[in-house]
Amino acid sequence: MKEAFLHYIWQYKLFSFTDLKTEQGESLQIIRSGEYTQQSGPDFFNSLIVLGNQKWAGNIEIHTKSSDWYLHHHERDKNYDNVILHVVWEYDVPVMRSNQTEIPVLLLSKYVDCEILKRYRLLDQPKKWIYCEDFIGTMDVFKRNKWLETLFFERMQHKVNPIKQLLIQHNSDWESVFFCQIAQGFGLNINGATFLNMAKSLPIQLVNKERLSVSNLEALFFGKTNILRADFQEYYGKNLWDTWLFLSHKYQLDNLDALQVSYFKLHPDNFPSIRLSQLANLIHQHSSLFDAILQATTKADYYKILDISTSEYWRTHYIMDKISPSKNKRTTQTFIDLIIINTVIPLKYAYYQSKGMDYSDALLDLVSSLKPEKNSIIDYFSVLGVAVNSSFDTQSLLHLKKHYCDAKKCLSCGIGRAYLYKDKIK
Repeated sequence: MKEAFLHYIWQYKLFSFTDLKTEQGESLQIIRSGEYTQQSGPDFFNSLIVLGNQKWAGNIEIHTKSSDWYLHHHERDKNYDNVILHVVWEYDVPVMRSNQTEIPVLLLSKYVDCEILKRYRLLDQPKKWIYCEDFIGTMDVFKRNKWLETLFFERMQHKVNPIKQLLIQHNSDWESVFFCQIAQGFGLNINGATFLNMAKSLPIQLVNKERLSVSNLEALFFGKTNILRADFQEYYGKNLWDTWLFLSHKYQLDNLDALQVSYFKLHPDNFPSIRLSQLANLIHQHSSLFDAILQATTKADYYKILDISTSEYWRTHYIMDKISPSKNKRTTQTFIDLIIINTVIPLKYAYYQSKGMDYSDALLDLVSSLKPEKNSIIDYFSVLGVAVNSSFDTQSLLHLKKHYCDAKKCLSCGIGRAYLYKDKIK
């Protein structure tokens, strides 16, 4: 029996409250079970109980075995002197406070419903992939979707935290933060950190000043990511190198802090050269890209803004000085969806949150209008019977898998809780 499960039972009162008796033979009434702190010290604070005819206020400690009190050396810790009840699953030894007075013990195993215990043991058994894989696909769809909505906004908050850090670094300049975020998004997982590093090292005022020239933007972006070299043979590469030398001298820039771009395992259309050129053209086409994103409300609005191509040179190149068959390398709908999901939505959520405005409904409408992402995790949830209809589902399920399933936090999960004491086992 795990102690976390005992905490859960006590917190949600999933045991019989009638005819409670301590192991010392006293009648027991639980008036207030206490506040679950999950911090150092006793497990539940500000509890209120009646032992016999005496009312007691204090804290409650929970252990698997009563002897765990000594295993954890609570008898030496004065923070535990105000424990009024010791709740255990197994009573193997009496427990004394530091002043040698005995602490009343409630043997919880006498009062827990057998069905809940059975479900917990089934849930706790190792499975092929996740602990609730025999249940998640059959639970009530409304309840599951409500939990997925909670997970979605938890995921948003995880994504908002780095944005808040960037805001501090950029003195609350949202345009600078958005430039960093959009650059990171264009770098995807492989080159996201490199593109972010590039954007952080280029003041947005400088970028806006050079926005009218795509080649100047490309020179800045390629130079800051250390892609440019003096020995390029074709005119395009030589021109970018010369432009970078001029701009770096003009603005006192260098690329000593540049992170290395990677081409490894990337589809050619995701090569850093292609994505940086698209990013330069995107910024070139908007006097304020951030304002354009703020004003967009529908999926079609975002598609119109983010549908962008490379410069002409990259139609016949993926790498400098190496000609390839001609292709118009535009941002695909799949790529634009990724930018909306991972960059636009978190940033707008953070922006409106900072203004005290609720963007939740608009955010849900937008993410629900996007096609579901495709990966092995989502495929497995589909096999288990979970409907996956949009990016709302995929984002929520990815958060569920990483932060609850992999972390074995079933007792904190709405699906795990439903499995334990509400929905029927099928």
